[in-house]
Amino acid sequence: MQLVRRFRIPALFCALCVLVCELVSRPYANMGISDDGPYILMAQTLASTGHIIYNGWAAAMIGWQLYIGAVFIKLFGFSFTAVRMSTLLVSLVTAFLLQRSLVRCGITERNATVATLALALSPLYLLLSVTYMSDIFGLFAMLICLYGCLRALQATTARAAILWLCFAVATNAVLGTARQIAWLGVLVMVPSTLWVLRSQRRVVIAGSTATLAGALFIFACMQWLKRQPYILPPQPLPAHFSLGSSLLTLTDFFLAIPFLLLPIVALFLPSLRKNRPAVIALVALVLLGYLFLGIYPSHLRGNFPLEPTMGGGGNWIGVHGIHEGHQLHGNPPLFLNVPAQALITIISLGGLLAVLISLLHFYRLHRDRTMPSVQSAQEASWKQLGILLVPFALAYTALLIPRTATGWIYDRYTLELGLVALICLVRYYQEQIQPRIPLLGIALVATMAVVGVAITHNHFSLYRARVALAAELHANGIPDTSIDNGFEQNFIVELKSADHINDQTIVFPSTAYVPTPPLPAGTCTMFWHDKTPHINPIYGVSFDPNACYGPAPFVPVHYTRWLASSPEALYVIRYTPPNKP
Repeated sequence: MQLVRRFRIPALFCALCVLVCELVSRPYANMGISDDGPYILMAQTLASTGHIIYNGWAAAMIGWQLYIGAVFIKLFGFSFTAVRMSTLLVSLVTAFLLQRSLVRCGITERNATVATLALALSPLYLLLSVTYMSDIFGLFAMLICLYGCLRALQATTARAAILWLCFAVATNAVLGTARQIAWLGVLVMVPSTLWVLRSQRRVVIAGSTATLAGALFIFACMQWLKRQPYILPPQPLPAHFSLGSSLLTLTDFFLAIPFLLLPIVALFLPSLRKNRPAVIALVALVLLGYLFLGIYPSHLRGNFPLEPTMGGGGNWIGVHGIHEGHQLHGNPPLFLNVPAQALITIISLGGLLAVLISLLHFYRLHRDRTMPSVQSAQEASWKQLGILLVPFALAYTALLIPRTATGWIYDRYTLELGLVALICLVRYYQEQIQPRIPLLGIALVATMAVVGVAITHNHFSLYRARVALAAELHANGIPDTSIDNGFEQNFIVELKSADHINDQTIVFPSTAYVPTPPLPAGTCTMFWHDKTPHINPIYGVSFDPNACYGPAPFVPVHYTRWLASSPEALYVIRYTPPNKP
């Protein structure tokens, strides 16, 4: 046991599980994925010039993320996969740190390991861990701040508490340069910790000084960012704000969290057996009613989405098992049919209802039975966790509200709130349901890991097929600028001809955006043509060979789909009538 504790074997096991799952999924493709293509080219520029140069597609600062990407380029040479492996490294460290943080939150080693794997082997985490998006980097920045704050709360001396607070501020300030929302660690989480430690005057003075220094660092970074050319400025507050629409969007968003943590949420379902038959019948009625409204009639489906609830355009985990914002012509094959969605919805929503019912029982009986007191100095109390996590969660949610009016809110934003929910759910389950997560929980984690590996594999398999189609067109003398291969690859092609994406929201320099003339009459539609004016498509990539002006005389490329009935194919289609060049 001492050996296990000394070398943190459970935490290392969690990191190893993530690594094995990623290697099995074969996550390589020589093109951009969602927004990460321009970021990867920024890392390449940094590696070759030593300077951070934005290229018209960064709203996040990216910051230290670029430096670790540049290091991987220096070590292994440039490739999209080499840069993305820097994200994988950070995701492994995040899994290790998550397990240790859960233990510090009063969760046993075994339960903390299962809970860590529930998040780290989820489809969303596995997929984002092998892209160069900023979400894993932002989660790591938030988590390391949380760990530092927990250590400060549990420190036995004032000096140790001060050192851990300074560690939390310094690491969050620097690591938050990848994704600014992670700076809520310095701005919210550390002040919350100081409130808990307010009786220790020396700690409060030193911690407040460190927090002020961190805030000044953040201010300086934001001023620097504002002066960089070709950045996308923060989205302004919407002129028109619909409360009803925003509430529906937030509901969909929060319902994605039970799916993210499905192995943990589902553990509460067996506890329903302890309730009266009337309660069980009510839960069943609610679930059946929700499924009915989610499936029939169709005009109500948007208000009662089946899991994964955030599966619309731009989201990462949807019914097709690929990034839903691909913007290719035709409809991709389904990965999750309606029965599968219904089953996942029953487990996720049923587990959520079971949690709420359990909490109602607890608060009704709180005078007679309270949460067990925490004796160990290495475990946080519920009061400490509440002060530490609730203000952070509220601030995070508040920053998301303006995005609900524009529709720019995605399932990947659930990672940070999913972490908060994970801590609370597992700690509550351990203390109020049963002390050990049962084998059912381990089986569900393994099941979701299999699904996550399949989705990650299918995702990259599709992108490799798109690269293969582009190579076939090149072999026939078709230039990149005549091919619409989806906005991800179009961005890469555009940045080979220009120094920035032609985005009209760019403020500095004022001449950055040049109005783009429309495509010639009769040309098939191309998503974001105005952002990539150097591309005038003659051919495009499609799931449907009959889209636009029908199939072009090129061989389709088949790609494999794990956990699917058959492989699928991508086709080259004509964007102009056959009698036109």
